Order: sequence, then structure tokens, then C-alpha cells
Amino acid sequence: MLFNSISYLLFSPLVFTIYWLLKKKLNIQNLFILIASYFFYACWDYRFLVLIIFSTLVDFFVGIQLNKQKTPGKRRYLLAISIFTNLSLLGFFKYYNFFIDSWVEFTSIIGLNINFNTLNIILPVGISFYTFQTLSYTIDIYKQRIKPTKDLIAFSAFVSFFPQLVAGPIERASSLLPQFKKMRNFNFIQARSGIELIIWGLFQKIVIADNCATYVNTIFTNYENLNSLSLILGAVYFAFQIYGDFAGYSNIAIGSARLLGFDLMQNFNYPYFSKNLGEFWRRWHISLSTWFRDYVFIPLGGSRLSRNKTIRNISIVFLISGLWHGANWTFIFWGAIHALFYIPLLFVKKNTHHSRSSISVHFKDFLKISGTFITICLAWIFFRSPTINTSFDYLKRMFTNMNFQLQYLTIERYNIEMMILIILFVGIEWFSQQKEQPIYGKYRLLKTTSILFFILVFGVYSEHSDFIYFQF
Repeated sequence: MLFNSISYLLFSPLVFTIYWLLKKKLNIQNLFILIASYFFYACWDYRFLVLIIFSTLVDFFVGIQLNKQKTPGKRRYLLAISIFTNLSLLGFFKYYNFFIDSWVEFTSIIGLNINFNTLNIILPVGISFYTFQTLSYTIDIYKQRIKPTKDLIAFSAFVSFFPQLVAGPIERASSLLPQFKKMRNFNFIQARSGIELIIWGLFQKIVIADNCATYVNTIFTNYENLNSLSLILGAVYFAFQIYGDFAGYSNIAIGSARLLGFDLMQNFNYPYFSKNLGEFWRRWHISLSTWFRDYVFIPLGGSRLSRNKTIRNISIVFLISGLWHGANWTFIFWGAIHALFYIPLLFVKKNTHHSRSSISVHFKDFLKISGTFITICLAWIFFRSPTINTSFDYLKRMFTNMNFQLQYLTIERYNIEMMILIILFVGIEWFSQQKEQPIYGKYRLLKTTSILFFILVFGVYSEHSDFIYFQF
């Protein structure tokens, strides 16, 4: 069930109405959320409900036993059960064929002819997200940061909470789980901000991401026949496609949760206005980057050790982050590119600074923002391309063709149409940096009406509906 579908448009108000009719019965409310979440997930593929239920039960009972057990060795054994169970499920469904194909290719290079059979494995939607969410729960109990819950219904609802189930934000138990254990009262201001976030998220998805996708697919499919300008624009369009797509999903998820009285963490903070890659990763997919910081980077030693070990730790995090995004060497290479440009910030000690951008900016800062955005766009080419060789060929043609005439694409559109739309989008976000999203502030009704108009108009031309991050 897609957020931008008619089915969700019917599902959401129905859930909202029944949910608030049960407002004085917390346990029944949580049970209803659980049933609604399982139904929501079953709309993708009911067979994979078994996986999420199994993962939920394992971590629920492991969490209880971790709290009871005081022997360090037995506590490590219990944690290993949780980690092994979750990562095994993730590894099998997401990476089995990738590792088999990579191993066969490697053995053929060194002269061995080994055959392994790959399987026709369907990737369960959201497995990368809810796996990390449940893992953080057991790890935090092991580290004695939180106490386990004995309420199976509340915990199951926390794991499967439908607004953020399939593509995040990846919530921590310390933040979201307590919200399931206390009475929630309807708050008009919270609900209004939720509706506004949903509307802005739909604008990002339908107006920006889906229209960019039309151009991106045409340009990346026919890049051999296009000039430098079109290839540059293809990379820029994809940057806005993936941003509008994922930030749009996150905003709809956060907004939907607010309608039910829950607060989810902010997942994007105007990332393309960052002055360096360190700042970018504190603004982009915040729930994932902080997860890797807390559960991979810091346990490896973080930046407390020698500079060489810090570089090693950063490299590991970015490579794992790349692999998390998909079972393809292009994603790993994308992660390596970010590590390569991030590491030099250590030497100039600019990797930890993050100041919220203001509307007025000095020319020097404008150059930094532009340089960072260009670096990000070049890296996105590897993320979007099917192979590394294709990525390099795309870059080669982009830098050697040197033809900058505006081309009429086979989709019967000029690039100028999309360029105007992106400039409008950038302008809106630039003047909204001090707010969670552009609708807030003065003239809310006028801005809401205008954005709804854009959604209705451009929704007619939109040809893409799936969210990119569903494949991760």
C-alpha cells in the first residue's frame, strides 16, 4: 500500500477515526495499531508477515532474558542470538544472490570454474529498516541503556508501526516505545502539523520526485546518445528524485504518526544546503546515519583512537552503508566515494561542525554548498547506474562530449520544463530552512492550497509511483 495511492487515502482516515474512538483504552488502541500495521504490511505480501512476527518474538524474549541475566558470557550469548537471527534473515533475503554471484565471478577470474545456484528470492519490503530497529532494542538493553518491555502488544506495535515500517525513519526503542505505553490524547495542533507534513511530502514525491524520474529514466537509459548538458542534468535530476522520493516518504510517515499522537524523529534537514559532506550526512537520512554512528562507528572506537584507526572506522561505516542500500557493487562504490571525500575533513577538523543555514549566505558559503552538491551528484551517478562500468562510461561522456545545447528528449519534453520546476523547489526550501517544512509559518492556508494545486496538476503527468527506498 503506497502512501501516494487511493488505497492509503481510504485506509488512513479509517484507521484515524477508529483509533481515536478507542482513545481511553490504551491496550486496545495498541492492539488496533498492531492489526492495522499487519494489514498494511500484508498488502505488500502477506507471506512476509511471518518474518516480521518471528523477528519481533525473538527480540522480545531476548530482551527480557538479557535483563534477567547477570552473567556477562550468557548476556553476550543472548545478544548474539538477536544479532545472528536478524542479520541472517537480512543477509539471506537481500544478499544471498549477490554474494554467490560475486564469489563465482571471483573464482572465474583466478581460473577456477565453480558453479553455485542462485535462488529466485523476493526481497521483503522494509526488512532493512525493521531489522535495524529491533537490533537497536536488544543492543540498548545489553548496554543497559534501556529496560525491556513485558508488553508484547506494545513491542509488536513498535516494531511494525505502519507509518514508518517499510522505509523509516529507523526509530530507537528509547524514543518510540515509551509512546506506546502512555495515554495519547488528540491534539489539534499536532494533527494539523501532521496533515501539513503529509501534504508537503506528497508534493516532494508526486511533483518533484516522480516528474524527475521520467527524465532520469530516459537520460540514464539513452546516455550514449545524449550530450554533456543532458547528462549533467540527468545527475542533477536524480539527486532531486531520490531526495524528493525519500524525504517525501519520511514526511508522510512523520505526519501520519502525528495524526495518531506519535512523534517520529526528523529524517531530512535540507541536506543539499550543506557546506561539506560531514554536514550532509548530519542532514541526510538522519535516522540511518545516527544508527551507524551509535552501533558501528562508536563501538569500533569512533574517533577516540589514532587517526589511522579513525579513518578505518569511517571507511567501514561508509562501505557498510553502501552495502545496506543494495546488493550491488555500485552501492559499495558509492559508499567508498563518500568515505574518500569525507576523510579529508578529519584533517581540517570540519567534520563535526553543523550550523543551520540561514536565508542570507556569503559567497564563500555559496561556493562550499555548490561544491558539496556537485560532489554528491557525481556520486549519485554510481548509485543510479546498473554497473560500475556504466557509471564510468556515463561520466566519461559527460566530461568529453562538451555539447551544451538543450535537447528535446524522447519523452516529448524539453529539459527546460524540469529545470524551472527544480529551481522553484530549491527556492521554496531555501526560504524555509528555519522551519521543519515550508507550509509552517504565515499564510498556512494559502500555502497549503497552492501546494495541493501543484499536486493535482502535476499528478496528472506523473508516471512513477513506487518509492525508491522500498527496494532497500
